[in-house]
Amino acid sequence: MIEKQKKQPEIRFNGFTDDWEQRKLGEVVKITMGQSPDSKNYTDNSKDYILVQGNADMKNGHVVPRVWTTQVTKEADVGDLILSVRAPVGDIGKSDYHVVLGRGVAAIKGNEFIFQYLVKMKITGYWTRYSTGSTFESINSNNIKEAEVLVPIEVEQDKIGNLFSNVDNLITLHQREYDNLKSLKKTLLTKMFPKKGESKPELRFEGFTDSWEQRKFSNLLDKNDGIRRGPFGSALKKAFFVPESEYVVYEQQNAIYDRYDTRYNITEKKFKELHRFAIFPGDFIMSGAGTIGRISRVPEDIKQGVFNQALIRMRISSEITDSEFFLQWMRSDDMQRKLTQANPASAMVNLVPMSEVKDWDVMVPNKDEQIVLGLLFRWLDNLITLHQRELDNLKTMKKTLLQKMFV
Repeated sequence: MIEKQKKQPEIRFNGFTDDWEQRKLGEVVKITMGQSPDSKNYTDNSKDYILVQGNADMKNGHVVPRVWTTQVTKEADVGDLILSVRAPVGDIGKSDYHVVLGRGVAAIKGNEFIFQYLVKMKITGYWTRYSTGSTFESINSNNIKEAEVLVPIEVEQDKIGNLFSNVDNLITLHQREYDNLKSLKKTLLTKMFPKKGESKPELRFEGFTDSWEQRKFSNLLDKNDGIRRGPFGSALKKAFFVPESEYVVYEQQNAIYDRYDTRYNITEKKFKELHRFAIFPGDFIMSGAGTIGRISRVPEDIKQGVFNQALIRMRISSEITDSEFFLQWMRSDDMQRKLTQANPASAMVNLVPMSEVKDWDVMVPNKDEQIVLGLLFRWLDNLITLHQRELDNLKTMKKTLLQKMFV
């Protein structure tokens, strides 16, 4: 039940002071429960009626055509809100199309305020209290119609709805920019590296015309200590860890999340004993178990430490290989696929043995071209990170506003 004592939001527009009115959702909007057509009438013909059956047919708050039908059961108009009534319950989207409603959804004729109110209800877990079914959650028509809502006068609804519509548009804009930049980087990685069997890329910077050179992967690495796997577990186990020390242990999470916070410490004596497994700024560490193949470049300001048995350390030859180029290349989809080839005998994904990796034949440009390629992809990464940060900030802001501008 909604607390009757609280009938005003924490934040509201100037000029509005009246309490919000407690109503049943079915009193405020028209609700139409879905009814699935016979499956024999389902098609993939986009000229037929769009069928909406559940959350799989909604993305980013909008209906996405996925299945079509020739049979009309229950319908929803353009602009109607589509609520998922079967697991997961409460997902909400707008319909930009005239659609047929399947059993897993309901249509609600509501304004932007109601849409955002339903978004908040999903976030706060409102529908879970009414969900029935031990293995397959669902809510029924009465649950929806009897849902208690608090609503202001229409003018305040419009102002709130407009505000959240603008926030959603900004989120969509940054999401689109983020997706476009990710797609651009993926395309450039394909076009700016030679295709299999070729020695020149399809697209390259002006001034570079030489063929890329075939080398062994090991030739790109330090000739004395290019690849090293972490020490056996018996050499670095929890019994050796101490509460405080200047020397730390780096783990798989450091490579996976590209962060260098640590959990465990070792003594100076143990550090010197395991000196072959020390990492230094400019080294690369790669996850070798679980989430495999993730690679990170060790930054300048790390604590002295060693890497554990779940990591593989790579050290490049700075005369031959540009650090940024190597990082971007190793993170590319093509290299990640090569590093994590599936075992033909199972569904498991395994890291290719390092002895095999060192013997790979790879195509690389001269170092000058490596440098400009590395700079290009780092610039793209910075833009991608910027839009991701803006996107996260906007989503956090919206969540906060939903809490403070709705009762």
